Amino acid sequence: MTLKKKLVVSTLAASMVAASVAGLPLSSKGLADQLGLGNVASAATSNSSADLKARAEKLYAQITKESDKATLRALRDEVSALTSAELKEIFTPLRGKLDLSTTQEDTVFALFQDVSSLYYDPEYTDAKDILNNQEYIDVLKVIAEKGGVSSLTVDDIYAAVFGDSGLEKKLVALVSGKTKEQLLELVTSSTVQDELINSAIDAVLSQTAGPDALKISTVLNNLGVSSADVKTVFNNSRAKLTNDKAALQILAIAYIGAFGLGGTPTPTPTPTPTPSPTSGSDSSSGSTTVTLTPDQAFAAASKYDASKLVVTTGDKATVKLVDADIIKAFDTLVAAAKSAGKTEALTLTLDLGTVKAATVEVPLSKAIVEAAKTNGIANIAVTFNGVTVTIPVSQFSTAIALTVTMANQEVVTSVTKLKLASDVYEFGLSVDGVATSTFSKPIPIEIPVNNTDGIDTELLSLAKIINGKLEFYGGRYNGKTLAESRDTFSSYAVLENRVTFTDIASVQAWAGRQIQVVAAKGAIEGVGEDKFAPKSNVTRAEFAKMLIRALDLENKTAVQSFSDVSGAAWYAPYVAVAAEKGIITGRSADKFDPNATITRAEMATMISRAVKSMNPAATTNVTAISQFSDAAKISASLRDGVAFAADHNLVIGNAGKFNPNDTATRAEAAVIIYRTINFK
Repeated sequence: MTLKKKLVVSTLAASMVAASVAGLPLSSKGLADQLGLGNVASAATSNSSADLKARAEKLYAQITKESDKATLRALRDEVSALTSAELKEIFTPLRGKLDLSTTQEDTVFALFQDVSSLYYDPEYTDAKDILNNQEYIDVLKVIAEKGGVSSLTVDDIYAAVFGDSGLEKKLVALVSGKTKEQLLELVTSSTVQDELINSAIDAVLSQTAGPDALKISTVLNNLGVSSADVKTVFNNSRAKLTNDKAALQILAIAYIGAFGLGGTPTPTPTPTPTPSPTSGSDSSSGSTTVTLTPDQAFAAASKYDASKLVVTTGDKATVKLVDADIIKAFDTLVAAAKSAGKTEALTLTLDLGTVKAATVEVPLSKAIVEAAKTNGIANIAVTFNGVTVTIPVSQFSTAIALTVTMANQEVVTSVTKLKLASDVYEFGLSVDGVATSTFSKPIPIEIPVNNTDGIDTELLSLAKIINGKLEFYGGRYNGKTLAESRDTFSSYAVLENRVTFTDIASVQAWAGRQIQVVAAKGAIEGVGEDKFAPKSNVTRAEFAKMLIRALDLENKTAVQSFSDVSGAAWYAPYVAVAAEKGIITGRSADKFDPNATITRAEMATMISRAVKSMNPAATTNVTAISQFSDAAKISASLRDGVAFAADHNLVIGNAGKFNPNDTATRAEAAVIIYRTINFK
């Protein structure tokens, strides 16, 4: 059934998008590194497939590198090798709605493979064969009848892709006129790319009436095929292939060279840089490179497009990283950071794009781990489907593998009635093949929040699921994801943790909301039977736990040397972290005095040290304490801490006094913790 394959290609979806994407770069290599955009012509789109040969010849003329041709041929071979079972899986959303016989389905699959393989043929024989293939003509007639139109031809499919109302024009309109910053986001974000493609598909399939109506859109609409169904087919096809993203970039570059941006002024793209971005001409290709600003170069170099390296088998996706390429990306990032004058810890983010698998595994070889440390790369982050895991690599000295699995929501819903705001994820990490669940340096994770209907987002908290019970650890919500650092891996989800207490009426006016939020974050707990005891004093140990939990600083591997803090005590790990980070000191050289009540000045100082440990650039106005009439009563060792807290409104006085030596109450602690959580 399938015709002879002698053309450079992509999948059907990739062909539709790549030939139409009007300059959208789909990997870390930018268009401007390979193409001069100043002299490109406008696209002259026809509604008829008669101009396919001319368009293909013009497009093909832009592809001169043998390596690019080899990539396209490799994808062609992948498409040709798709089995009937794989094609049925790809088309699952459409099969029931088309309701074709097995023979008719096979014909549709063959048409899919042939059109997917059709890129260029000097003799135009394959294109003519497709147009004139009687089996294809017959099956399209069957689909037309089922979809309530008089006829449906390959020419109609062409119009939906290249016509004046087709996918190409929609993508051109979406991309044209974008700023450098917006194009940079398109270069580095597979999520943004997917959103662009999804928007174009929505626009095309909505054209079922009026002068811009498309027959294929009318047919699909009448058959009950939604945009979501088409997008799923698109993603299903991509999940089966490994060369589609690279091929898509090659065709996008060629498209810009051949046709430009559909007659609109072409903005200058901001590509991912080479180690030393410059301006000038590339004598081998005739292209003019584009100079990035140092900050743009650094931002682009911080992301590595690994989407084309994702291989899916069954329900598991594995990233096949090439050591040499990642090490080169480290070099690029270091060079870009130096050029931009960046001194912060460097993070290289591996962007996997959209992954259609329940489990995602990202192996990092020993060579990659060691090269990261040698080059001063502090973190390797992995991002896909809105999930981000940032791995501090200095704690490892051998190969590691990150695994993220989307679990059944019943893991959570079966044990609580609290509202679930995210999917449930199980995080795992193996070190040299051995599963490891505890880390010396916490690993930040971000989980996408996809349900906020009727939810108080300030009460969102990361929950750890252990033995059918939930432990809450807070987290920072940014409107899309909730971020939290974890020193242990397990199953996690985001919930609205609505906690109520029956004894806070007396402090409701000035501390009620703060108590509710801090309790939701798991930073402060009640005393049993729905009681909070707002006016009870806070001990030094209790405040250490509140502070460390609230600021996401937990680390079970931290150690301390206070003789009066037993390693088995509930507060020991919190005191250890606070001492290790210099947030707290003992009442003497070796005594912490955990059960002593904490004073307001001590509390302000601990808060200040914690905030400054996380925000080294934060400054202190030492004169801030002059607003308090009793400033002289503040111990000399605590004056800077109180000044910082007062300067940043983390603490306030009462009637012009600070009362530094008064013991702090639980309500006061909740208020100051709340302000600290929201420190900016």
